[in-house]
Amino acid sequence: MVFSDLIFIYLFLPLCLLLYYIFPNRFYRNGILIIFSLVFYSFGEPIWVGLLVISALVDYINGLFIGHFRGRKIAVLGVVMSLVVNLGILAMFKYSGFIAENINLLTGANLPVPRFTLPIGISFYTFQTISYTVDVYRGKAEVQKSFLNFLLYVSLFFQLVAGPIVRYTTVANEIDSRRFSVSDMSSGFTRFIIGLGKKVIIANCVGKIATDALSFDTAPSSVLSAWAGVIMFSLQIYYDFSGYSDMAIGLGMMFGFHFDENFNYPYISKSASEFWRRWHISLGSFFRDYVYIPMGGNKRHQILNLAVVWFLTGLWHGASWNYILWGVYFGVLVMLEKLFLGKILEKIPALFSHLYLIAAAIFGWALFYFEDLTKLSSCLGAMFGGGNAALYDDITLSALKGSCFVIAAAVIFSCPICRIVMDKTEKLAARSGVLYGISRTVTMAVLLGILAVSSVMLVEQSYNPFLYFRY
Repeated sequence: MVFSDLIFIYLFLPLCLLLYYIFPNRFYRNGILIIFSLVFYSFGEPIWVGLLVISALVDYINGLFIGHFRGRKIAVLGVVMSLVVNLGILAMFKYSGFIAENINLLTGANLPVPRFTLPIGISFYTFQTISYTVDVYRGKAEVQKSFLNFLLYVSLFFQLVAGPIVRYTTVANEIDSRRFSVSDMSSGFTRFIIGLGKKVIIANCVGKIATDALSFDTAPSSVLSAWAGVIMFSLQIYYDFSGYSDMAIGLGMMFGFHFDENFNYPYISKSASEFWRRWHISLGSFFRDYVYIPMGGNKRHQILNLAVVWFLTGLWHGASWNYILWGVYFGVLVMLEKLFLGKILEKIPALFSHLYLIAAAIFGWALFYFEDLTKLSSCLGAMFGGGNAALYDDITLSALKGSCFVIAAAVIFSCPICRIVMDKTEKLAARSGVLYGISRTVTMAVLLGILAVSSVMLVEQSYNPFLYFRY
């Protein structure tokens, strides 16, 4: 089940909210959230619910162990066990086939290649439980004594399957103590509907163009097809993932949880370094706090530290060489910016540094899209007229014309224009009761319109993928 699903929007979520707020007792409310979260997760593959519970149990015990021996050397054993078990599970399900294939390729061996179905959300919840044990060891988090409370943290359906990666310290107090707030409920619904619109109205539309343009056997049909496919995918992955993050944050607010932001208009950046401070913030901060800084950060072996972090960033996204190359690609850009390129970008006009980032991001997403490196080469070649590619093709041109308003909206909304306008409107409306009422009415009408259009599109369209389920 995904958030952009009519069953979730009109059955699962209302039923969960109803039962949750019927019971004023926190214990029952936590229990309801656990049950609904496990049911939500079981829609993917019911068998993996057991793996989720086992993973939570392992790190619940590790947390108790670390807390009991805190301040003594043996406490580090709890962290080691957490890393071994969690990374071991992740490696088995996500990377064992990739490792076996490459050993066979390099050595000529004939090792059996495991083919596991990847449990949905495993890349996210393993990192969450690792962050908990490390923070308990560092003294930044208190030990959670209740297994049910810890299971709630791990299994919350709001962000379980695709993030953001929520650290235990972010929600520790709210697990034990949450209060209903009309403001939070209103903001939560607003954020959820905006995220739904980003996903269904924009991401699905531009994603269909990208899929059609980049689904070729040997090479794209034209230069236009290659460029349109990669640019539309660049928009799709942003609106797909940021829309899901908006929905997750909004859902959290409906139930009294407050998650950190995961996106902050990354396409307005003027460097790759800034882009990664704005894109998938929870993942970047995880690698910064649990890998980069412990290795020495900027103080020693900075280049080595960056190389490790960006290799892991690429590998985290998938067991394929294109993801590793994508991580290395951005790692090299960040290194160059730290060495000298960043100073140049600061001195040149902002327009040019912004264009540099947009171009860098587009080529990066081409690397990310194609697991088949031969197709990647063909696409990059076609983008520059190689392979006798035609300048344009009628199918792609027609698709772009038919979606021109959605594409324009995608470009506009990738900038904080709407947020600036809304902030100024709210300030003006606050000075007058009449203006405030009009502002609230217009906002409500827009939100209901987004919900209605999204619902109709979900009924009519069969194309409704969610990209980050694969990672």
